[in-house]
Amino acid sequence: MQVCPAELNYAQYLAEFNRPRALKTAYIDDTRKLTYGELAELSGRFAGLLKNLDIRREERILLVMHDTVDWPVVFLGGLHAGVVPIAVNTLLTADDYAYMLEHSRAQAVFTSPGLLETVQSALEKSRHEVRKVVVAGASAGELPANVEHFDTLMQQAQALPPVPTKADEIAFWLYSSGSTGQPKGVVHSHGNLWYTAELYGKPVLGIREDDIAFSAAKLFFAYGLGNALTFPLSVGATVILMGERPTPEAVFKRLVDYKPTIFYGVPTLYASMLASPDLPAKEKVAMRVCASAGEALPKDLGDRFTRHFGCHILDGIGSTEMLHIFLSNQMGDVRYGTTGNPVPGYEVQLRDDNGKPVPSGSIGDLYIRGDSAALMYWNNRSKTRETMLGDWLKSGDKYICDEDGYYTYAGRSDDMIKVSGQYVSPVEVENVLIQHETVLEAAVIGVEDSQGLVKTSAYVVLRSGMTADDAAQKTLQEYVKSQLAPFKYPRTIHFVDDLPKTATGKIQRFRLRQREQNN
Repeated sequence: MQVCPAELNYAQYLAEFNRPRALKTAYIDDTRKLTYGELAELSGRFAGLLKNLDIRREERILLVMHDTVDWPVVFLGGLHAGVVPIAVNTLLTADDYAYMLEHSRAQAVFTSPGLLETVQSALEKSRHEVRKVVVAGASAGELPANVEHFDTLMQQAQALPPVPTKADEIAFWLYSSGSTGQPKGVVHSHGNLWYTAELYGKPVLGIREDDIAFSAAKLFFAYGLGNALTFPLSVGATVILMGERPTPEAVFKRLVDYKPTIFYGVPTLYASMLASPDLPAKEKVAMRVCASAGEALPKDLGDRFTRHFGCHILDGIGSTEMLHIFLSNQMGDVRYGTTGNPVPGYEVQLRDDNGKPVPSGSIGDLYIRGDSAALMYWNNRSKTRETMLGDWLKSGDKYICDEDGYYTYAGRSDDMIKVSGQYVSPVEVENVLIQHETVLEAAVIGVEDSQGLVKTSAYVVLRSGMTADDAAQKTLQEYVKSQLAPFKYPRTIHFVDDLPKTATGKIQRFRLRQREQNN
């Protein structure tokens, strides 16, 4: 691997690398295409737009936009100018954005027409410093008087040269999911982007210039940012962007129409795809490799996907703090049901509650060391010190490592269940449940009984046409007993239409625990 240059503006780095392929298509969204030459030119012009708005180096802008070709222009243009883009989830509420506006002190908001109303509501609710709201993708005349048109401002701007920045300099922020408490502003450097491409994108994923990449995970996620920007642009590949929600039908349309060779999804989406009656035949698609993150990919799901499409899913785990995947299955070495091995260039350790290494086969807290780690949580010193421990970062995930060195996900630290003095991994029980032919999805939590003892309880989504009754509950309970130690089986099973999830597809077990407490 090359050494990351000390002087690094990552937008400039990508523009210079892709100068020889100026006429090649970089992005295709629902309505437009953008070549590499146009992307570089527009990124420089966006820097000029920021200057015209008097937004200066190191100040912050909030990026609340759907996945269109304007998104990478704003993100890379911010880096180009030394201004810090903050990419945020487009599925949040006005209250969430109000908090982020105050917390970040963003000077401008760049958004999409369908999100403007929510952004305006957030501005009304917050003590913000926003001076301009700019909407990309809107038709002339359809915006309020105090809102600017992105295209108009871009036409008025002159392209500027990139500002010189250091690899360790703050480049952009992402906000963590905030499943417990307020979301945290995760601060990343220019070098962090470079390292994810060099450590995972090229050697593990094996992305190439002739690839067409399509990510169901959106650009505002750490996972999606690598999938649809950092990795493909680092090799000169082409990217398909999708503005709408990633339903199986929407995904199938892109897989068939554009023939992407690399597809990035999450386990819940892969499950929904395989359960859909519209699942396309292998001959209709061109995928050579897929990736998964967000939650552990069940073995049965991976096996069925590979049997149908003939390609493997590289299941891995990353985090907002590490920016992308650091533990993964790898080409030629896929063990479904595990998260594989550490990505070369990263180190991982499993430690007990006292910070000591655990023996092989025991559940431990996952710690990571690698060069893509975030610099800090903005204005949150206590959480920074709690999570970022010198060279090491504590992930909040529980894992088991077998004698062969393969890691298996055991759940979030907050999700672990202690039954009869023994830890039960909710993921382990869930993986057994979804192997049953009647089950589409499952989530497992711990619930106290009348005597104050903790027992496992399952929430199950059945496949279409299946009957939710006492007989179905007993069948599933007996099935789990046949696969796992008896104390792990769910004492109660609730049949539901859907499970609460984050925008990335992670099951929100804490919401199920809240539901139990309220009953």
